[in-house]
Amino acid sequence: MTEMKVRVFVMLKTGVLDPQGEAVRHALGALGFDGVQGVRQGKVIELELADGTSESVVTEMCEKLLANTVIESYRFEVL
Repeated sequence: MTEMKVRVFVMLKTGVLDPQGEAVRHALGALGFDGVQGVRQGKVIELELADGTSESVVTEMCEKLLANTVIESYRFEVL
């Protein structure tokens, strides 16, 4: 059986506080990396799916489990 790969990118929506991103920004400054104005942290999820899985099924996966659509946005690409 052949398979397809999908990469899902999930990020907090603009305006949602990102404490992890702020911690990374602060740590970069402490390490001497000046000029970092902001950091947004997200996640990447790679899925191996049966060949022919529709994009609507991937969207449903994102909407129901992979992203909290109240505070996160997502996009995906078929590899």
